[in-house]
Amino acid sequence: MTTTVEERWAQFFRYGPYALLGFATLLGSVAAPLLMTRREMYAAGALLLAVLALQLWWSRTMARLSAAAPAEHAAGTERKAGTGSAADTTPVLPEGTTAGRVHFVLRTALAFALTWLNPFFALYACLGCFDAAYLLPPRAARVGLLVTAVALAGAQSGGLPPDSPVQWVALGLLTVFNATLAIGLDHLGAKEARAAEERAGTIVALEKALAENAALHAQLVLQAREAGVADERRRLAAEIHDTIAQGLAGIITQLQVIAATDDQHVAREHLDRAQALARRSLGEARRSVRDLSPVALEHDTLSEALRKTVAEWSGRTGVTARLTVTGTEEPLHDEVAATLLRIAQEALANTARHARATRAGVTLSYMGDEVTLDIRDDGRGFDPLAAVPRTGSGGFGLDGMRARAERVAGALAVESEPGQGTAISAHVPLVRHG
Repeated sequence: MTTTVEERWAQFFRYGPYALLGFATLLGSVAAPLLMTRREMYAAGALLLAVLALQLWWSRTMARLSAAAPAEHAAGTERKAGTGSAADTTPVLPEGTTAGRVHFVLRTALAFALTWLNPFFALYACLGCFDAAYLLPPRAARVGLLVTAVALAGAQSGGLPPDSPVQWVALGLLTVFNATLAIGLDHLGAKEARAAEERAGTIVALEKALAENAALHAQLVLQAREAGVADERRRLAAEIHDTIAQGLAGIITQLQVIAATDDQHVAREHLDRAQALARRSLGEARRSVRDLSPVALEHDTLSEALRKTVAEWSGRTGVTARLTVTGTEEPLHDEVAATLLRIAQEALANTARHARATRAGVTLSYMGDEVTLDIRDDGRGFDPLAAVPRTGSGGFGLDGMRARAERVAGALAVESEPGQGTAISAHVPLVRHG
């Protein structure tokens, strides 16, 4: 099982003080005859017992505080130890407790006294560089680091107190060096801890945002599905209106002519038209359900399909009509061509039902990146701003034509006045086939 950095630091703070104290005592004992008097040895022994008792008390107190504190308390406490990110830390020392402050002050005082008696005890005194930031408030931590730096500098300069000007100078320089190093590392550790906390906060915020985005995505998917269902229903309704409904209306018209005439030749002609309308309407219904192109575009271009549609409509209604094509004709995308053909069929059907026109004209214009379809008649016209469109209630009419144009990123304009005829203009992007 891999040991994390935080666990290693926790082990250091648990067992490291005993190891450093034992190693310092061993070296100090070896060098004691050269550095200490007998009285100083007795004093050092008494201080060692006090240090050991203090360390044992602190170990029990640290274990009790760590067990009682919640797991979140002191998370990220690896700062100042320079152990990397605090994103997934475990508590290594109980911070901000009175017991911790008392322990640090007493330990530092005892370690300073031992270092004064024997420089090798600076090995134990250096503990202050590791836990000052944990156990003391920020300003007090700097004071603790400074005291620790003096103890280390005293050992490095030949022992305390200095007994020559050179030692005093060395003590001052080494104290400045040790203090600068300890406080500088403390400052860098604090910055790293703040950065780690910010990263952890950012991760939490991102996780929250991702959760919100997942919910929003699910909602959008549901709305898109509902919108797709509604759009498909509208498409089918419009297709039925533009194919079956118009075909049935044409069949009824032909049958009415047959019923009103005694001329077998005329009756036969209108019967043939009714049969052709029925077949075409059936084919259109099947293609509408499968979302295929209109029958008229199955083998013809848009202009050819429009020409046949206009001719068939003129022959059926008796209204003079013709198709005009301007610009360079290009093969259009199936959806664009079907949209324009359906708009023309609906506009002509409206003219036949409501306009009482004598003439009608259809113009298909290819203009660079746009295709325009204009349908005009000289009928009785209507008020486009009227609440009820001329197709009557329940029909698709202008709204259906406008929706078709907008479906392919186009637009539909209507110009009409009572007694002045009607002009419908559809503008759609020129999207080439394939």
